[in-house]
Amino acid sequence: MNFKKTYVPAKGYTPICKIGQCSLKKLEFGIIELDAGEKLPFDTEDREVAFIMLEGHCNVFFDGERYENVGNRANVFENRKAESFYMPREQHLEIEAIDHIKIAVCGTPVKEKTAPQVLREDHVVLKMLGRVPFQRETSFIIDGNSNAKVLTIGEAYCTEGNWAGFPPHKHDEDNMPTECIAEEIYYFLFDPKQGFAVQCLYTADGSLDEAYRVKNDELVEFPYGYHTTVSTPGYQTYFLWLMAGDYQGFNRSNDPEHDWVK
Repeated sequence: MNFKKTYVPAKGYTPICKIGQCSLKKLEFGIIELDAGEKLPFDTEDREVAFIMLEGHCNVFFDGERYENVGNRANVFENRKAESFYMPREQHLEIEAIDHIKIAVCGTPVKEKTAPQVLREDHVVLKMLGRVPFQRETSFIIDGNSNAKVLTIGEAYCTEGNWAGFPPHKHDEDNMPTECIAEEIYYFLFDPKQGFAVQCLYTADGSLDEAYRVKNDELVEFPYGYHTTVSTPGYQTYFLWLMAGDYQGFNRSNDPEHDWVK
């Protein structure tokens, strides 16, 4: 199975990974694009959904309330602390674009209904992880400090020519507190846009052993297996990462063959 998908820019909401139509069973992903003044109704159905502002600014209307001017960047490389908003299951809302907007839509089925929430720039935590040559700056947007019950979401900015997520790691076995079962998606953007990265995905027994050349507006699903990413020199590499599983968090295990690299 090919775990790489491509987003073809389009107006409105474009589902890219949909449960029942992709390799994932707990995680969905899509993109909303609208021009200034355009509106889009949205229903979360049985999912909690996080809307990450990739580009532009919007107003959000729901239950007689509104979030005004959500968004704080023209593109993901302009500001590394993305604004976002969260909606619980069974929630109807309407999004109104103030200027051109591009929103990452991240969802997972949940049983518990919580409350809507807008997450401004000051909510986001930035951390530098790893060291050269496996260094990246990572933001934490949706986690246990939000109203989300299952989703964990952030953004990663790879240092040029560096690896990210090294040593390779996985989260496909119930071995708490070390490792939990969680699916994941990486969605990539580059500056300049013709850049690319290489995404590795493999299992210890070799039954899965893939290396994808990922370009702008492409993503890779991780239903299971070890994964790690390498950025090409000369390009800024960005990826949005989103997780959903049995536990909300970062319980994972490294590939023991490479765990000596610290």
